[in-house]
Amino acid sequence: MNTAFDKPSALQRLTPVFQGFDLPLLCIVAFLCGLGLVNMYSVGFDHGTRFIDQSRNMVLAAGLMFVLAQVPPQRLMAMAVPLYTAGVILLVATAIFGVTKKGATRWLNVGVTQIQPSEILKIATPLMLAWWFQRREGQLRAPDFLVAGGMLLVPVALVLKQPDLGTAMLVMSSGLYVMFFAGLSWRLILPVLLTGAVGIGLIVSYQSDLCQPGVQWHGLHDYQKNRVCTLLDPTTDPLGKGFHIIQGMIAIGSGGVSGKGFMQGTQTHLEFIPERTTDFAFAAYAEEHGLVGGVVLMLGFLALIFRGLYIGAQAPTLFSRLLAGAVSLSFFTYAFVNMGMVSGILPVVGVPLPFISYGGTAMVTLGVMLGMLMSIAKSRGLMQR
Repeated sequence: MNTAFDKPSALQRLTPVFQGFDLPLLCIVAFLCGLGLVNMYSVGFDHGTRFIDQSRNMVLAAGLMFVLAQVPPQRLMAMAVPLYTAGVILLVATAIFGVTKKGATRWLNVGVTQIQPSEILKIATPLMLAWWFQRREGQLRAPDFLVAGGMLLVPVALVLKQPDLGTAMLVMSSGLYVMFFAGLSWRLILPVLLTGAVGIGLIVSYQSDLCQPGVQWHGLHDYQKNRVCTLLDPTTDPLGKGFHIIQGMIAIGSGGVSGKGFMQGTQTHLEFIPERTTDFAFAAYAEEHGLVGGVVLMLGFLALIFRGLYIGAQAPTLFSRLLAGAVSLSFFTYAFVNMGMVSGILPVVGVPLPFISYGGTAMVTLGVMLGMLMSIAKSRGLMQR
């Protein structure tokens, strides 16, 4: 006889945990992970245990995504201030007590291991700014955007000081996306874009003078100046600073329309492509899968971005909408910067390509970002019931 006190079955207890997951987003992520594993098997075939390690990293990221999907956006919003504060404190500690490797002070020794606090700010910064604009909803004024800009510049300045231009760029872009979706006026955005375009034009026009050995670029380290000058003309040092860009472009170009075939990339397997499992994984991918494979990969990223923006558009709160929009466009930043630097249209800044490049920390960050998107998608489903 059934009573009100009958215990629910295991299936009944587990069903709410899996309800609300965004199936299209899951399918897109699974597709991109599949492409990444296929590429990693090829490029990492004679590179130790990279394929096994990357598979493990993806399983870990999937677990993080699943766990964070159970956390409602209200809880995520409550974590914003503590996480941001802890991240900034750790960045300050890194600047004072950090471990220096290859001229960069990016790591902090916490006893049992070394951590890179700047990775925390990739998540904490958009969380904090989304929290701020949620608090100011309905009464936004120009000073609120100035406060948000200050919150953004603090971690960016600390990361630039390390120096780590690639991570600073990612943190900056994620914060700017939140401010843009919160209603930042185009009258403030366009002058910055125009100034940047004029600056790039002047650098290109006066490249021969600006790239002379004795010329100092104020605000940039010498290695950052060298990266820009190498981008403008990699043939000036084809076996040194220009080697990465030249070999990347050769690999992409030699892939042609359909590619050389799986595990048939000569530039890859003859080890001409440097960092072929990490920063330059896209060059190896393009060599073996060609233009067709590159277009398929880009369509996968576009599908991921648009699905994330759709989830954000349907979200019930301003915090959720801003966070989903910033996370979605962050995937665009990762993909655009990595593909751009590998193909020779952007300086080499050490930004990985999501799902394709090897890296445990990068996969953990992806898992967290996707988990927050899933959390917002689940909250939307609960609100519609």
